[in-house]
Amino acid sequence: MSEENIKVLRKVGLKITEPRLTILALMQKYQKTLPHFSAEDIYKLLLEEGEEIGLATVYRVLNQFEEANILVRHNFEGNKSVFELLPKEHHDHIICVDCGQVAEFQDPIIEERQKQVSAEHGFELRGHSLYLYGKCADTEACEARQHNK
Repeated sequence: MSEENIKVLRKVGLKITEPRLTILALMQKYQKTLPHFSAEDIYKLLLEEGEEIGLATVYRVLNQFEEANILVRHNFEGNKSVFELLPKEHHDHIICVDCGQVAEFQDPIIEERQKQVSAEHGFELRGHSLYLYGKCADTEACEARQHNK
């Protein structure tokens, strides 16, 4: 049990439970290799690690973590939700329409232009989400990812 994760849950007002601690630790463990994950992804990883936490509990915990600003929900593919741990820095996403691969990027010119457009329309920008959709340039890797879904 990570003392740091206990502090995180306490700070956001969530009760310390084994499923919450286990799911948070799992997300942190796989953050580099699986930065965007669905509830089903988390459930599969839990099963692989021998954890007996049901899918309904995973959904409930992810929703609680979103409400507590521990993670962010995205809807890249239609209505399918994916999550990522709350990023330290703002970034945007580009998503392959064929295989679903997600790349994160930062671009100061785009960020500045969004502020300008907001001001031109009489808005003070408080936040935004930018999703770009395209196709992978590496078609072989893209096809392999499609078959592994």
